[in-house]
This record gives sequence, structure tokens and C-alpha cells, in this order.
Amino acid sequence: MTASRKTLRIGGACAFWGDSDAGVAQLVHGGDVDVLVFDYLAELTMSLLQKARSRDPKAGYAADFVTAVSPHLPAIAERGIKLLANAGGMNPRACAEALRRAADAQGLTLRIAVVEGDDLMGAREDIAARQVTEMFNGTPLPSSLTSMNAYLGALPVASALQKGADVVITGRCVDSALSLAALIHHFGWSASDYDQLAAGSLVGHILECTTQTTGGLYTDWWRVPGWDHMGFPIADCNADGSFHLEKPPGTGGLILPTVAAEQMLYEVGDPANYLLPDVTCDFSTVRMEQAGENRIFIHGARGRPPTDRYKVSATWADGFRLSSTLTIAGDDAVAKAERTGEALLARCRRMMGEAGFGDFSETLVEVLGSEKPSYGRQARGTAAREVVMRFAVRHADAAALNIVAKEVAPFGVSAAQGTTGFSGRPKPGPVFRLFSFLWPKDHVAVTVSMDGETWPVSIPSGVPVDQALGEGTHYAAQKAKHSAAASSDDDVTVPLSALAVARSGDKGNISNIAIIARQPHFTGLIGEQVTPEAVRQYFQHLVQGEVRRYDVPGVHAYNFMLEQALAGGGAGSLRNDPLGKTFGQVLLALPVRVPAAWQGELDTGPR
Repeated sequence: MTASRKTLRIGGACAFWGDSDAGVAQLVHGGDVDVLVFDYLAELTMSLLQKARSRDPKAGYAADFVTAVSPHLPAIAERGIKLLANAGGMNPRACAEALRRAADAQGLTLRIAVVEGDDLMGAREDIAARQVTEMFNGTPLPSSLTSMNAYLGALPVASALQKGADVVITGRCVDSALSLAALIHHFGWSASDYDQLAAGSLVGHILECTTQTTGGLYTDWWRVPGWDHMGFPIADCNADGSFHLEKPPGTGGLILPTVAAEQMLYEVGDPANYLLPDVTCDFSTVRMEQAGENRIFIHGARGRPPTDRYKVSATWADGFRLSSTLTIAGDDAVAKAERTGEALLARCRRMMGEAGFGDFSETLVEVLGSEKPSYGRQARGTAAREVVMRFAVRHADAAALNIVAKEVAPFGVSAAQGTTGFSGRPKPGPVFRLFSFLWPKDHVAVTVSMDGETWPVSIPSGVPVDQALGEGTHYAAQKAKHSAAASSDDDVTVPLSALAVARSGDKGNISNIAIIARQPHFTGLIGEQVTPEAVRQYFQHLVQGEVRRYDVPGVHAYNFMLEQALAGGGAGSLRNDPLGKTFGQVLLALPVRVPAAWQGELDTGPR
């Protein structure tokens, strides 16, 4: 860190296992950063890493981390940049050893610390004996598990930094914990500085998705330059937790309050009660202000004591799945595709039965391009002349799905003219389902190891969940203020996109959609018309559960949670969009009534 600088500059270098390596070079050589954070782990990634480790004791970690940073280690060491990564996955020690070998080969000495304790597979008998249930649907713990990991917090990483670590490698921790740990260490925050801890968690949450924060996936995609050289995000952080969000000079992307607001609300559920291991965050009053070109100032997060529980994500195997596609063109393409899918399933059912197999446990046929999978009865594409027929099936026996795999290609000659696009025989793959539950922190032993020394990390116990929850801030007064404005006889109907931007994601089988008003005075009208009931009705073809809405006045937004919306979610869903990534765009097509006088302020899109 530059000696005269009072802030701490943290760069977000990786958002997921498979993200571009370009972020490391960009941030090391052009970002003037003090710390780089790397997020590699999704819930179901752990089951894949565990499977890899079972085949090879030296595997089970995100090898991409070592590959990404190795060419830049001399510059990283020279500039004293700290590297914090959850790349350890199911084998943090092996990851650390691989990085140590890479450093040694370049004549560099790095102090590499490893955080352990998240892997709870050794405690499964104790966990089973306590009859834990799934936190979202109440089902009992499966008898056979492939992985079970607690989401650890920032304190173990901060402890390693305090002991002089240059690199800290963890297994499962909450994504934002890496940035928070750097801030705790640098500014000397205590475990009870809850407002600062919430602010630092917001830093981590904003950085964790890298280019998704600098204009990637932004609703107004046409406004974002430089997709070919997107800038990776940098948080320039102050001692009170406020920070400026920016990106390296000369890079693509766009940093605006609405862009950052989309990311802030991404997958947080209730913004007033974002439960993390170190703090209960309230983001409902966070404010974002433009502070220059591609630079915004973010402040206003508040915190309360954390709960006495860790969230634990376990995975279990539930049979096998297979999917494939065919492209179908010509008049009546949608009808031809639907018939093709039905015939394919019927043929395979017959052949599976003749071979002694039972029926599929689940099937799905989607006609992509017809709009039906996403928009249901709102679809406008029934007359589409080029579509993709996508089918997905699930079965307890992979051998049954091998029969299906052989029967896709024959439909290129036995069904509708205009069928093409077969890309090779598909292969069955395992289905891993997620089982999430809460587990007492005092039942989890967390340690840090470095330079041959291992030490325990004391974690504050926290409070019961019901004591951690708070009300947050609401819109009551603002809604009343705008009721009259929305009831004029001169109203016009426009899509919600004219008034708002959106971002959507998932939490298991729950879709999370954030709606952010383009202008503060649009917020009340949006609240009156985009109600939980209206959203439930609009998504009735996809959502089977309740829809909840949360107010976020600081950024003029609402956050929706659509329960039982993703057909199981993740790898447990057969849908083309198992993570709800399209839900925000679908909701932006919802018709709303606005005063005619507002038309000059509405966004009409790129056309």
C-alpha cells in the first residue's frame, strides 16, 4: 500500500470458477490496488471439487487461481499486493502448495496461510443425530451426502493477515468475507463494530461479481461500451466503511448508481436482514452518488449483531440427467418443435420400457425462441419461424438415459422438415441437489495454518436468529405522496422498463428480482402497481410459491423473492434457466400505467 494513502484499494479479480484471467493483469498493472479478492465457489461447485479430490488427493481446489496469478507474482510481490481467495474449495492445503511451487519456481517467497474448518463431513453423524432440516422447505437431512460446508466469515482471514500473510486461501466462506477481512485488518475494526462490518460486507458483495458491477448484465446494455475489454471493479475504501467504486483507466464498462444498485440487491433476499457470519447487514438505507466519470460514492450501510449460526450447504446425488437441442425452421416452427419434443419422449419411454427400465422421474420440453418458457401466456412468438427445441430428462439410472442419447439424432430424418443443429450425442450427468441448514457456530472449529504453525480462531457466538432481525426502512410516506399522480385520466401504458432497471438471480429454488427506479419519483408508482400479487400473477406459469417484496428506499428500489420458482434450482432443475437469470428482463415487460406528463422522462430503449 502507498504509504501516504489513507484508503485501502481492493480489486475484485474473479467472480466464479471460469471467470476471465484478464482481471488479474488489469488490476495488478493498472489498478493501483492493495488487495485482490477472488471468488471461485458456488454451492454446487463443492460437490464437483469433492468428486475431483476423491479421484486425486492432490486435487479438489480451483486450479484456475494458480494459473491466473502465477505470471504476475513478481509484480504482486514487488508491490506488496495481498491475495485473498476461496480457491481452496475442498482442498485448501493442496491449493496453497501449488501456489508455493509456482512462487518458488520464480525465486519468490510468499507467506501463504490456509483457513480450514468449513468442511463438516466429519461431523455428519452429530448433525444427523440432531435432526436438522432444510432451512427453506423443512425436509430431513438426506442419508447420503457428497459435501457439507459451513459458510465461514472474515475473522479467520483477518487473523492470517494480522500474522503477516501475503496470501490467504480458504475453503467455503461467504463471498464478501474476503474483502471484509482486508478492511478489518487494515482499519483495526473490532468484531462489534457492526456498522463498519456491514459496510465492509457491502464492499465485498459489490466486488464479488467482478464485471457484473462495472456494466456487465446491466439492463441498459446499449449504454455500456467496451464489452471486449470490460473493467474489473475497484473499491477505494475509507475507515468508516464508505467507499468509491471505480475501474482501471482505459477499460470498458460503465459505473453508475443504477448499475451498482443492481449488484447490491443481487441475491441478498431481504436487504434489511442480510445475514452473514460476522454481521447482520441492513442495506435498505445505502445511498449511491455519482462522483465523477465511472466513479460513484457508496455509503449508509448499517449493521447489527450476527446470529449464533452458520449457514451450511450440503449436496447430495439424486440420479442422472440429460439434455440436448435441435433447431427447427420454417412456417409453424413452434408447433413442429412441440410435436418433435413430445414424439422424442414417447419414443424413448417405449424403448426404455422394452429394455426393462422405469419411466423418467422428470421431463421438460422447452421451445426456445417462442418466448413460452419465460413469458408463458404473455409470449408473442408463437409465429416464430426459427426456434430451438430443448428437452431435458431425469432418471435414476444413467443406462436408461443412454437410450435417450442415441435417439436424438434420428429425429433429424424422421420428424419435421427444417430440423438441424444436432451437436453430437449427449451424455448423462449426475444431478447434485442442495440441502441448506443452520448449525451452531460453537460446533465448528476454525483454524489458520501458516509457516508450519496452526492456531485456532475464536468466533463470537452471536445471537439467536429472531434477535438479529430488524425492520429496515420503508416507503409508507412516499407511496401516499404519489398515489394521486398515478390516477390521471391521461394515463398511458408503458412497459416497466421505461421506469426501472432490474437484476435477477437465485437462492436455491427462490428467484430474487431487484427493481430499481430510474428516477426517485417513479418509486411510488412502481410500488402501487408492481405488487407481490401482480408479480405472482405475471409469473404464474413458473412460480408455485409465495412472492414477497422488500423496500429499499436508499436506492429507490424493491427486492422481490419468488419462492418455488426455479423447478428445484441449480443442477436440480431441468430448465434452460435454472438460476432465474432471465426473470428480471421478463418482469420489465410488465405493463404499467403512468401519467402522460411523464413521457418525456421515460426510457424508450435503444430503438
